[in-house]
Amino acid sequence: MIDETKIYVMSGKGGDGFVHFYREKYVPKGGPDGGDGGRGGSVILVASRRINTLYPFTRKQKHIAEEGKPGSIVNRTGKSADDLRVEVPLGTLVRDAKTGELIADLVEPGQEVVVAKGGRGGRGNGRFATSTNQAPRMAERGEPGEERWLKLELRLIADVGIVGVPNAGKSTLLSVISNAKPKIADYPFTTLEPQLGVAVVGDRDIVVADIPGLIEGAHMGVGLGHAFLRHIQRTRVLIHLLDGLNQNPLADYNQINAELALFDESLAQKPQIVVLNKIDVPEALTQWDEIERTLSAKGCEVMRISAATQSGTQALMNRVAALLASLPDKPAPIEETPIYSLDEEKDFAFTITRDEDGAFHVRGKRIERAAAMTYWEFDESLERFQRILATLGITKALEAAGVQPGDTVFIGEYELEWGE
Repeated sequence: MIDETKIYVMSGKGGDGFVHFYREKYVPKGGPDGGDGGRGGSVILVASRRINTLYPFTRKQKHIAEEGKPGSIVNRTGKSADDLRVEVPLGTLVRDAKTGELIADLVEPGQEVVVAKGGRGGRGNGRFATSTNQAPRMAERGEPGEERWLKLELRLIADVGIVGVPNAGKSTLLSVISNAKPKIADYPFTTLEPQLGVAVVGDRDIVVADIPGLIEGAHMGVGLGHAFLRHIQRTRVLIHLLDGLNQNPLADYNQINAELALFDESLAQKPQIVVLNKIDVPEALTQWDEIERTLSAKGCEVMRISAATQSGTQALMNRVAALLASLPDKPAPIEETPIYSLDEEKDFAFTITRDEDGAFHVRGKRIERAAAMTYWEFDESLERFQRILATLGITKALEAAGVQPGDTVFIGEYELEWGE
């Protein structure tokens, strides 16, 4: 799936106004009758169900509308050019490629936006006649068209997104609950692009997206993290699939939720059903009690299934359908979404200060958010947080500031003791 590309658009120039004077055998001094030029064609992007990928734009990058026709004699206006209507998939965000400004978020069939307005036709000399100048030898050329480069981003519109670590069984689950036929194999990263399927629950069709396995650092673009995470933003419900055969599914749960929130805070607020998969295997079933007890205590809704044997999958989809029925019917348009990049210093900036008691205070949007998303009771979560400190350069900065083992370090509202 091609879900990001750039295109060049150029609207049509307006037709030139015409200079002409009416001439007839017995009217030697007829007045000016040069007509106006026609309007140039605009370039309009239209949301359509007929395409579901941006691939066609990799083959045709330039979209140029026609020019308006020039005016003619007897005050005839030139023909206006037809607008160039370019179809894009539902869920396309349109940005100015130079500034990154969001121009439109096309989510409804038939929704459209003018991205390059056609030039106005020039006025003929008949328009310039006055009481003091009854024979003007002037007219206007047509207004030039607009040109710009646009960046198109596709974000799938699905009711449900299935997220989890690689090899959790997302593709298998999608295949048994819907009409999708994704590639399935017993190794990580089988799914390299989002897959869509339609699940029928009662009289309701539910669009489900299998989002490729997320790995640590996905919010920073590691492993094509940005390309995958953007597709979760429009979903209304998340199925968080845990691999029951992994050594610590609770750590996986923490990692994925942290990656979601670090990419976009609103993702952490989406309704989520946590599902332990592969319970047909005894090793997975033995982890159920601890997972249910721990996550239920945190207010999470937890279920268990075996996607391979379809055990529990119908109950899961019944619950999903009920949850969707309680939510608004349509996904909210994305007014603006933060785009994180290692080149954007403001996203990763932090400050370190030391108070009178000798405690260090680390402040920064990204690291404070990471701290708030860490389950401190899990050793792997602590290790991951330490890696984030190192990745953002905070570890070196604290060492340069003189931190020693045993010192107190505040990160946001969290008080930590510095160790070796």
